Amino acid sequence: MRSQKYKNITAVDGIDFTVRRGEFFGMLGPNGAGKTSVMKMFYNLVIRNGGDLNVLGMDPKTQEVEIKYRIGIVPQEDNLDPDLTVKENLEIYSNYFGIPSKISKERINVLFHFFDLVGKEDVNINELSGGMKRRLVIIRALLNDPELLLLDEPTTGLDPQARHLIWDKLNSLKKQGMTLVITTHYMDEASQLCDRIIIMNRGQIVIEGNPHKLMQENFEKYVLETENVELNVDISNIRHEAYGIRCFFYSNNKEQLFKLRDHIGNHSIIVRNSTLEDLFLKMTGRKLNE
Repeated sequence: MRSQKYKNITAVDGIDFTVRRGEFFGMLGPNGAGKTSVMKMFYNLVIRNGGDLNVLGMDPKTQEVEIKYRIGIVPQEDNLDPDLTVKENLEIYSNYFGIPSKISKERINVLFHFFDLVGKEDVNINELSGGMKRRLVIIRALLNDPELLLLDEPTTGLDPQARHLIWDKLNSLKKQGMTLVITTHYMDEASQLCDRIIIMNRGQIVIEGNPHKLMQENFEKYVLETENVELNVDISNIRHEAYGIRCFFYSNNKEQLFKLRDHIGNHSIIVRNSTLEDLFLKMTGRKLNE
């Protein structure tokens, strides 16, 4: 893909990547990085300005309908019809795909058991919790038995318990052979779910690979994060970087960082495991929430 612009703002700028069948692929980055624009190009909701795009062997520009019948889409928003019950929302979607009533009922029953929503069939949408609504949107995306499932920020705004339940279900789908592509700004989500990731910033890919290997190749195991303070101690044997008012010290020796912490004193200091967010900060010079 080459580029996609909105009012002279380049949302996607000359990116190149491949998603392999059967893998869980993640697109990471802050809001405005271009993740959602790329996702929408997969089914031609956003039309690319140039370059080549192949989805299940087809071009979204010329085979949009064929692609939509073979993929499932989980958008950021819970775009369920609040005037209908849970079951009615799913029946309308099944009709859209021309799924016979008998097959539709069988799939809905299986998916309700799989996503722990049995007993909610006749409930109004507004009576569901946020986590239940997200699971229902995923069920809807699976009704046409897709080969590829696209998930745009599927757990944003959910509590940890609801997020982990969805993670478990998505992992189960992957084990069944489904190909999944997720956009997220949660680094722990990418670490838990993804076989490979790309990190995007301002419409470009800054790094690509397996999340755990990327951490091993680019970072020590532990990080001491503190305010940017002057030190009168030798830190030449500790890799360190400063970003704005924060300073980060990296080491595979946790005790070494604890000793440095004790020397620095009380300056909003923390010793923790390094994360993909540290990698993002290193590659872009900014945090994910900026």
